[in-house]
Amino acid sequence: MTADEWYTALAEMHIAQLIFQHNDLVTSEDDCRNKVPLPPETLSPCPSNSDCFRLWGDDFRAGNILLNKSDEIAALIDWEYTYAGPTQFTLDPPWWLLLETAEMWSPDLDDWRKTYESRLGIWLSAMEEAEASMDKPVCNILPAPLSRCMRESWQTGRFFLSYAARKSWVFDAIYWNFLDERFFGDRDPGVVKDDLWKTRIDLLSAEERAAMESFVQSKMAESKERRIVEWGEIEAKKRFAELLLD
Repeated sequence: MTADEWYTALAEMHIAQLIFQHNDLVTSEDDCRNKVPLPPETLSPCPSNSDCFRLWGDDFRAGNILLNKSDEIAALIDWEYTYAGPTQFTLDPPWWLLLETAEMWSPDLDDWRKTYESRLGIWLSAMEEAEASMDKPVCNILPAPLSRCMRESWQTGRFFLSYAARKSWVFDAIYWNFLDERFFGDRDPGVVKDDLWKTRIDLLSAEERAAMESFVQSKMAESKERRIVEWGEIEAKKRFAELLLD
């Protein structure tokens, strides 16, 4: 599997959750419309990384690192939620610089971004200093020094692409706050949260709009009755294809 195929499979899993989770996924018609994905051809692709994968832990943070008396790393502990992920994840700045995730930060996501950016400058400066002190590069497997890759990730928005891709429960909030205008241009700053989808509705064809409205109505009908639904394979594939217009 290539990294591009991995990203595609991950996106399809997020869409599957939107389609098949019966309870507690949407709160209103507009909330549902905000969650419906734009057609794939309108989205900027993630950077291609061929077949490169690295060991990655979604919950790995400073608390997983044990130091000795000389403040040298002695061990890494708690490898839960660890898997082989695309190399791009390791080229992004670490999310844990503030020791708290963006979605749990108070007061809001934008404050997390501003605070994180100030700490990121310190992190990158320390990395650049460490890289400059090396007699020779540790390896030649990266396209550039790691500090440069991380800075570029933040500046281009790849950091938030990766962050949202790993967290389906916060994908729409990350997208509308940090990615939408980067991809599709400025929108009216006065638009309220429930009307965000209206600012990009022109990106959908008439057929896609009709499919979205049909899906929204079906999700709202589902929300009236709390129950566990068991989908058969054939029925699930048909339902998945309806939203994607396959």
